[in-house]
Amino acid sequence: MWLLPRRRGLIVKVLLVVPVTWLVITLLLTYTDRVQTPQNRGDEPAKGGQDLLPEKQGVDESEHVAPLARKRANREKALSKEEHKNEVDHAPAPVGVLAPPRNPDGPGEMGRPVVLKDLTKEQEAKVKLGWDRNAFNQYISDMISLHRSLPDVRDSECKDERYLKDLPSTSVIVCFHNEAWSVLLRTVHSIIDRSPPKLLHEIILVDDYSDMPHLKQKLEDYVAHFPKVKIVRAQKREGLIRARLLGAAAATAPVLTYLDSHCECTEGWLEPLLDRIARNSTTVVCPVIDVISDSTFEYHYRDSGGVNVGGFDWNLQFSWHAVPERERQRRKHSWDPVWSPTMAGGLFSIDKAFFEKLGTYDSGFDIWGGENLELSFKTWMCGGTLEIVPCSHVGHIFRKRSPYKWRSGVNVLRRNSVRLAEVWLDEYKQYYYQRIGDDLGDFGDVSARKRLRDNLKCRSFDWYVRTIYPELFVPGDAVASGEVRNKGQGGSSCLDSPSGRDNMHKPVGMYPCHGQGGNQYWMLSKEGEIRRDEACLDYAGSDVILYPCHGSKGNQLWIYDDASGTVQHGSSRKCLEMSEDRQKVSMEICSGSLRQSWIFQNYNKTKAIKISSRGH
Repeated sequence: MWLLPRRRGLIVKVLLVVPVTWLVITLLLTYTDRVQTPQNRGDEPAKGGQDLLPEKQGVDESEHVAPLARKRANREKALSKEEHKNEVDHAPAPVGVLAPPRNPDGPGEMGRPVVLKDLTKEQEAKVKLGWDRNAFNQYISDMISLHRSLPDVRDSECKDERYLKDLPSTSVIVCFHNEAWSVLLRTVHSIIDRSPPKLLHEIILVDDYSDMPHLKQKLEDYVAHFPKVKIVRAQKREGLIRARLLGAAAATAPVLTYLDSHCECTEGWLEPLLDRIARNSTTVVCPVIDVISDSTFEYHYRDSGGVNVGGFDWNLQFSWHAVPERERQRRKHSWDPVWSPTMAGGLFSIDKAFFEKLGTYDSGFDIWGGENLELSFKTWMCGGTLEIVPCSHVGHIFRKRSPYKWRSGVNVLRRNSVRLAEVWLDEYKQYYYQRIGDDLGDFGDVSARKRLRDNLKCRSFDWYVRTIYPELFVPGDAVASGEVRNKGQGGSSCLDSPSGRDNMHKPVGMYPCHGQGGNQYWMLSKEGEIRRDEACLDYAGSDVILYPCHGSKGNQLWIYDDASGTVQHGSSRKCLEMSEDRQKVSMEICSGSLRQSWIFQNYNKTKAIKISSRGH
């Protein structure tokens, strides 16, 4: 009789062990089948003209990848063909299928750079092709996981639960045109992977009439695995502005979040943005925009102390500036939102109802350009607030050129900027028109946009300048504005220099006067600066260059004598002189030469007397 309990116990054990064993075997078999199915590979290089990586053998990373990634390559050589497949990311599997493991040492993980070394000629050709197509290193992007890890770049205070519990959900709108497969999908996956599901209502991908095959059915098949991802297709090339309006029309969440198609969201990026809108629906918010290297895909980030604010110049071009002292004093903590006069325009969140109240974008704007300033101006002038939120970080690939072709015969930026000036700048529009030689061109009918502004009872642009952006240098305050013409060699040459960020620290030159403003538009300030908006003529003993204005005089102090026409440097006491070949300028001992004599356009002697009375 004592054997009966033992047999019963054995039977019970068998009944328990057998089902568990079969369950484990089933899961393992399903997983093996999952990773061996090529069509499910989420990181498979795009076909149809997009595949830059070798199709059969994969990438021999030991030949051209930095040391960290090379360790992974060496390890992979020891794996079998099937084991190697286990290390790539995959599209979503059916319910119950185990997720593939992630390799923490893979290329680009934790935002680390990928450096190519010892490339073959074939690889060099593919790298060049990727640059030509996209204006960034697509070859490296295709090596990096679509789900790559990034560092948590938030300040420690941002990680505290300081946000409202009941936050609105958002529709994230991503517009694209012929975007690279890996970059577009890495954008999508970073949104999904790092957004609370209850706050992410949907992702709307707006295809602005792409013609690359990988963005057709292949993309449809891929996003079919993600119920929250939708594709809206434009029926013709619309341009960024109207593509965004297509996305807004399709969105069903109370908050709209716009992102570019070459971004990566970091941990905790969404909650801080939605929290500000939940507290005040007229607040428009932007994340801190970190830089993803276009060449190595390294993620560069800045802490709260390094946040900048948006501004603009009188060419109506956006620019970044340090947070002014008055704003530093207003804020209590480094993680507090920062008031910004303007926004870059590619990455922001806005209450949908408020966006519609403001008239969304001007549908008369063509392609892109100026829409960020228009939304910035009317947000402030029509009762809203524009903020940059230090606790929210999104990486962005900043390209040095646009890879896209636009139709010829239309000056898109000019048209948009003139419409912007006509509707929102009031009497200040003259300063922009001076920059373009008063050549307004055909900018269309703006009467409806002016009625919108009247109906909203918006404030004046003068209020905006004096209250929101008092740091802006106003040409009307200048002693002189326009061209700076040299009297020597026939008097037909003008001081000339582009003033973009890439042209800082480069020598200023001479060029035949053309009367169209642009690179020949200068302002002589009451402080003795010869400036182009926020860039000033600077001399430190070698070349005369453009350098960011610092307001401390010194190397940027110039004394103009309208009687003799001399422009004397305040600290060196040398005079600005045009070279004999009329190509360059230099600083020479004052001699009275005609090549040291200059005429400032629109010179106001009354204001100049105020300068001399200060002892300059």
